[in-house]
Amino acid sequence: MEFDLSVLNKENPYNINIEKFIEQFYGFIQINHLYDSAIHMIETKLEIIDSEFQSNFSRNPIHNISSRLKSPESIANKLIKKGIPITAESILSNLHDIAGVRVICHYIEDIYQIAHYLSMHDDIRIIKQKDYIQNPKPSGYRSLHLIVTVPVYLSTGKKVVPVEIQIRTIAMDFWASLEHQLRYKTKNNVPADLSEELRSLADTINSTDMRMEDIYHKINDLDDEE
Repeated sequence: MEFDLSVLNKENPYNINIEKFIEQFYGFIQINHLYDSAIHMIETKLEIIDSEFQSNFSRNPIHNISSRLKSPESIANKLIKKGIPITAESILSNLHDIAGVRVICHYIEDIYQIAHYLSMHDDIRIIKQKDYIQNPKPSGYRSLHLIVTVPVYLSTGKKVVPVEIQIRTIAMDFWASLEHQLRYKTKNNVPADLSEELRSLADTINSTDMRMEDIYHKINDLDDEE
């Protein structure tokens, strides 16, 4: 697609640098494609891990996989808060959570197995890990967060792209989704007693997670004995 810059410049009462605007516009389109491709790479690897697990152990550790790209508004706001220019180059250099993948597992042990299998891939590098399962947030939130880099091969060459991966159980995701909805439902701060109740429910859900995993192992042991 080509723009007739002479026409645009005549209709530019705010004296915007049209050439610069178009350059940045195309840059953001390319960034969007780059991060979308990185998500696809991670999702494919996760699907292969899940399929291999099914072949080897006759069960799938992954319940479902979802993904998202940060909106342009959210990206711009984050760069502004950091005092960084709003450019395609700034995004690549300074933001690690533009592309996000969420993995929902059946059991807590599945979370760590998925993370381990991902780390074994030669082309994936874990650059940051936050374990909110062993060390929950004060709110009660639990999940394993990874920032990984994955190569994306374009016609112009290889780009190494960061992707944020959140891995949690079905029960953790249930609590996190509803807690997020409840907190954003009100403009006011959630009272301390309700925050404590939410945290207590998170502990209860974690206990249920562990009990379900224990039952799973006991049933497996019965099958092995037979």
